[in-house]
Amino acid sequence: MANESVAYDKDAVREVLDKARAEGRDSLTAPEGRRVCEAYGIPTPGEGLAGTADEAVRLAGELGGPVAMKIVSPDILHKTEAGGVKIGISGDDAVRGAFDEIIANAKAYNADASIDGIQVQQMLSGGQEVIIGATTDPTFGKVIIFGLGGVLVEVLKDVTFRLAPVDHATAISMLDGIKAAEILRGVRGGEAVDADALADVITRLSDLVTDFPQISEFDLNPVFARPDGASAADVRILLDNAEHAEPVRYSQEEILATMSRMMRPKAVAVIGASAEDGKIGNSVMKNLINGGYAGEIYPINPKADEILGRKAYKNIGDVPGDVDVAVFTVPAKFVPQALREVGEKNIPAAVLIPSGFAETGNHELQDEIVQIAREGGVRLLGPNIYGYYYTPQDLCATFCTPYDVKGGVALTSQSGGIGMAILGFSRTSKMGVSAIVGLGNKSDLDEDDLLTYFEQDPDTNIVAMHLEDLKDGRAFVEAAQRITKKKPVVVLKAGRTALGAKAASSHTGALAGDDKVYDDILKQSGVVRAYSLNDMLEFARGIPVLPTPKGENVVIITGAGGSGVLLSDAVVENGLSLMEMPKDLDEAFKAFIPPFGASGNPIDITGGEPPSTYEATIRLGLEDDRIHALILGYWHTIVTPPMVFAELTARVVAEARAKGIEKPVVASLAGDVEVEEASDYLYQHGVVAYPYTTEKPVAVLGAKYRWARSAGLI
Repeated sequence: MANESVAYDKDAVREVLDKARAEGRDSLTAPEGRRVCEAYGIPTPGEGLAGTADEAVRLAGELGGPVAMKIVSPDILHKTEAGGVKIGISGDDAVRGAFDEIIANAKAYNADASIDGIQVQQMLSGGQEVIIGATTDPTFGKVIIFGLGGVLVEVLKDVTFRLAPVDHATAISMLDGIKAAEILRGVRGGEAVDADALADVITRLSDLVTDFPQISEFDLNPVFARPDGASAADVRILLDNAEHAEPVRYSQEEILATMSRMMRPKAVAVIGASAEDGKIGNSVMKNLINGGYAGEIYPINPKADEILGRKAYKNIGDVPGDVDVAVFTVPAKFVPQALREVGEKNIPAAVLIPSGFAETGNHELQDEIVQIAREGGVRLLGPNIYGYYYTPQDLCATFCTPYDVKGGVALTSQSGGIGMAILGFSRTSKMGVSAIVGLGNKSDLDEDDLLTYFEQDPDTNIVAMHLEDLKDGRAFVEAAQRITKKKPVVVLKAGRTALGAKAASSHTGALAGDDKVYDDILKQSGVVRAYSLNDMLEFARGIPVLPTPKGENVVIITGAGGSGVLLSDAVVENGLSLMEMPKDLDEAFKAFIPPFGASGNPIDITGGEPPSTYEATIRLGLEDDRIHALILGYWHTIVTPPMVFAELTARVVAEARAKGIEKPVVASLAGDVEVEEASDYLYQHGVVAYPYTTEKPVAVLGAKYRWARSAGLI
C-alpha cells in the first residue's frame, strides 16, 4: 500500500486521469504529467504552456536563462521523433523561431494531430541524468525502474527493478543495484548525488502508481540528480483504463488445508487404474503399492472388479469413506465428467497426469476443467504432469520410476523431462529428497501453493524449482519472502534469453525485458537464482550440507598456486570476499608452510607438503574466529594421496564441529581419478567437494552466502 505518512493530492490526480479517460486518451500531455507530479511532490522544473509565439517569449523571460521547448499534443507521444523538442533556447528571436519550427514539424509529422501548444520549460543542468519509472509487468504487476538516464539508458540499459510499492530502504537499494552505482557516489573528485532525494522520488512515484493502477507506464527521464536534490526534466505517462481480472487467490490456511491432504493423504483414488502392463493407470498403481504407501488405495475403473489385488470401483462416488486426493490417468476427454464426480465426493485435490489441454492448444478444455474444479471445491495439480513424490509418506503417485532416498530437498518442475533429470541426479548423487512435484500447465496449483506448504513442512529444509513462467508473480513473491527467512529456495527460470524485450512505447516498458525483471524481483524475493539445471541441482544438494556462515571473510588454502588463482577468480564471480589477512594470522599460517610457499590469501602450502601441513592449516582456518568460510584447493601427490587428504579434512572438520565451530568448508580436488572417490567421501562428511573444477564448489558456497544475506543471517 502507499506511504500513508506522506500527504498526496489524490483528487488532483483523479481529475487529470478522469479527463483523459473521458476523452478516450491513453496518454497524458506533458502539462498534465507535471500536474500529476506536483500532486505527489515529485520535483519538476518551472514551466508553462504557450499557445502563441508571444506567449512563449513571455514565459521564457519569466523563467530566465535558456529554456527547453516541447510540443504538447495528445496525438504525439514521441516528441523528439516528431521534431517537437528544442533545448537550450535563449533570446526572444530564438524562442519565436523555435516555436514556429516545432509547430511546423508537428504538423508535418501528423497533420491531424490536435496541438495544445508548446511547453516552455526551465532548462536543468548539472548533476547525473537518471531514469525513474514504472511499468505494468504481465507477471508481477507494477514494477519500479531505476537506472542511468538520458541517452545512456538506451545504450547501456543499466537499470534495476523492484516490485511496487517500494519503501525508502528498497529505493536506496535500487541506487546500489545498477552497475554504474559508483558514478552516483562521486568519481574523480565529483560530488555524490543526493541519494535520499532520489530515493524520495522513487517512493513517491511508487506510491502514485500503486494508488492509481490505471497508470500503466510512467517515465521520468531524465531526472537530474545533484548533490542538493533531484528534479525530473521530462514526464511521460501512459494509461490503461481497461478492466483486468484479478487472479484467484487462496489464504494460507486454505492452501495448507488442501496441500496437507494432498501430500499426506490417508486415502488415494486412481481414476483410470488399469491391470494392463504399459498403461499409465497400471504404472501409477504399481508405484503406489510397491513404493510402500500405507494408506488406502482405491482403483477406479468401470470395467474391472479388482486391480493388482485391490477392489476396483465403477465410480469415485462408490468409494466408501473419505478420499484425500484423486490421481487422474484417463484421457483428457474423460476428465471433465470424472472431475465433477470428484467434486461431488468432496475430494480436495486432483492430480491430472493426462496431456491434451492448453499445451496442445486446447485452452477451452483446460478452462472447462478449471471452472468445474472451482465449482466443486477441488484444487488441481497439472494437467500434463508426471505426478508427484512425497517420500515421508512413501508416496509415489507417478507413472515414472520410483524414488525412495529420503531427505530434506523438495524439487519441482514444470517440465516432465526436467523432472526426470531431477530424479536421475538425485539418485546418482544420493541426494535425499522430501518431494518431487510436477506442475505442468499450472491450471491451478502453482509454485506459491507449494512454497506455502514446504514453508511449514518439517521434512523439507530447502526447495529447488524449475519454472518457465509464474502465473501470479506477486503471490510467488509473498510466499517466497516468507519461506526464505527460514529455508533456502533455489529457482531456475527458463527462457532467460528471450529474443528481445517486449515492444513498448516508452523507455520504461522497453527496458522491462522479461528476464531482467525476473532477475531483480527474484532477488527481492530472497530466492537464490540458478542459471543452469546442473547449478540448480548442485545448489539444492550442497546448500543444506554447509553451515550458515557468520560473516563475509573467506580464506583459500591451496596446494597449487594455479588453482589458487582460479579459486580467487571464482570468489569474485560469486560475490564473495577474500579476507585481508591480519598480520598475526598471516604469521600463524607461515609457521606451517615452507619458505617457498605463500602466505596471504590464498595461502599456498605448495604441492609437496605432507598431510600434516594440510591438517595444521585447515585446523587454524577453522579455529580462528575471524575466518568465516574455507575454500580448499587440493593437488594430487603421492606425498598426500587423495583419500588421505579427504579423511584428514573430514576428521578436522568433525573435530571442530564437536567443539561448536560451524563454518562452511568447500573443496576443489585436482588430480587423477582417485580424486572422484575422495570428493564423494568429503561430501558425505559435510564438505562440499568436486573433482576437476575450481568453479563449482565456490558457486555452491556463493549460493549459501546469497541465501544467508537475503535472510538477514549475516
